[in-house]
Amino acid sequence: MDVGTPLGPPGVAHVNTKAIVQLRSVGKTYASGDNQVAALTNVTLDFLPGTFTAVMGPSGSGKSTLLHCAGGLACVDTGEVVVAGTALNGLSENALTRLRRERIGFVFQSFNLVPSLTVWQNVELPIRLAGRRAPQAEVTAVLAGLGLTDRVRHRPDQLSGGQQQRVAIARALVTRPKVLFADEPTGALDSRASRDVLVLLRNMAERSGQTIIMVTHDPAAAAYAGRVVFLGDGRVVGELLDPTPEAVAAHLTQLEQAPC
Repeated sequence: MDVGTPLGPPGVAHVNTKAIVQLRSVGKTYASGDNQVAALTNVTLDFLPGTFTAVMGPSGSGKSTLLHCAGGLACVDTGEVVVAGTALNGLSENALTRLRRERIGFVFQSFNLVPSLTVWQNVELPIRLAGRRAPQAEVTAVLAGLGLTDRVRHRPDQLSGGQQQRVAIARALVTRPKVLFADEPTGALDSRASRDVLVLLRNMAERSGQTIIMVTHDPAAAAYAGRVVFLGDGRVVGELLDPTPEAVAAHLTQLEQAPC
């Protein structure tokens, strides 16, 4: 995949019509006291349909900022983000909300479950919020795939942390979004549950054509993806295709040992 496709002439955006998510010369800066900290600098990336990409890098490299900007949770300062053919720059908050609800799924380290709702009700919530009736077969299939069939009537406070995380993942997957952004989606799971979730994500990309972008610190988790993009100091500094845990770990070690 081309991570360095140039922009067209001034005033003309380069568009890869095949990409579900495009970042073009994206920059994002945060204020830190009296200083400005560049979280992302000139990031250009494409994410194609049916691909599972892991984003990795040392602490502070810009991984979560990239995810937030690409998913429309944070505005970019420079450059352009396009999701499913829609440029995010300049969209109203209402338009962004509709896009996120209809085209994007999110999974974060915090579960964000509604405590008064059952597992089933939490999972079907995005469909209800979109004004549609939740197909029972879809909800059942997602819950079964994540090992939650026997927990459908439980509420979050009756579940372990790992189970709550699986409910959050099921809720993000049930609408079969065009792109799923996941920030450490297996962080609260044991090794077996983590493996099951990662296999599910990989199968969704390969069999359903969904685009999955996952931030992780774990080389073993990243190896389930077909591509790993590495960030360093807010810039794209490399990538691996068909990664192995050993290759990912070696690349990370090189980044962490690189001089500033």
